[in-house]
Amino acid sequence: MTGSGGTGVVGRFAPSPTGAMHLGNARTALLAWLHSRAHGGRHLLRFEDLDTGRVRPWAYDLTRRDLEWLGLDWDGEVIQSRRLDLYRDAAARLDTYPCTCTRREIRDAIQDSAGAPHGEEPVYPGTCRAAPRSPDRPAALRWRVPEGEACAHDALSGRTLCQDLRADVGDLVLRRNDGVYAYHLAVVVDDAAGGVTDVLRGEDLWTATPRQAALQAALGLPTPRYLHVPLMTDYRGERLAKRGGAPPLSALREAGESAARIRAELARSLGWLVQDEVSLPDLLPLWSAELARPGAG
Repeated sequence: MTGSGGTGVVGRFAPSPTGAMHLGNARTALLAWLHSRAHGGRHLLRFEDLDTGRVRPWAYDLTRRDLEWLGLDWDGEVIQSRRLDLYRDAAARLDTYPCTCTRREIRDAIQDSAGAPHGEEPVYPGTCRAAPRSPDRPAALRWRVPEGEACAHDALSGRTLCQDLRADVGDLVLRRNDGVYAYHLAVVVDDAAGGVTDVLRGEDLWTATPRQAALQAALGLPTPRYLHVPLMTDYRGERLAKRGGAPPLSALREAGESAARIRAELARSLGWLVQDEVSLPDLLPLWSAELARPGAG
């Protein structure tokens, strides 16, 4: 599909084809589209399907049909599983080493460390930095992260997040021991290859942004403008997710639901005051107003 494009802004929506889209996915897709089109920019669709064991072949076309039903078009499409050479070449440009540690061994090494960190995620302690612990095992590929802080800015909230990658994260896995390239490597390569300037995505990825900025710097790639939006929750305040049984968008579409009403529900979940049914042109100025709020930019 094709849409308009008149500025240097390039945005994208990047679903994983592991199942049917739910309303939370749809809201992120809507906001990403609104952001691209509010700037008169291009909008891309990227299927993040590197973890082939979780991919459902029918989910590609179902996602396209759901997006079309909502009125969301795109100017180009990328399928990650067809771009493995790009990720391999990028990994070859970084300071990496093979790692044969199991998750249990990493957990035990962290617990045994006198200086074990107590953050929200386990920090790889560098067990295989000097040499693989068990050379006979299949090895993952880790990036020896640079010293110092990596920082990221969120253009929607005005926040800045800095991380000492060695202390807060540890050396990142770029390719798993089964050969699957990691999300962090793939997205920075794809965003640069597609000329993506603005990345709108869920709040759950905010803490990953500094490490992606560090990868971009190490690879000599530009860092896009990042905008992280709140996740959509259910009546219990829990995040909507495929695995949690959130209703699929396709079920609403096939039941004859109005796309204009669904757009209105998604807009109201953001606190926007809209009619019971809304068009996409109705929503464009509301998104522009979000960008004009104090702190955004």
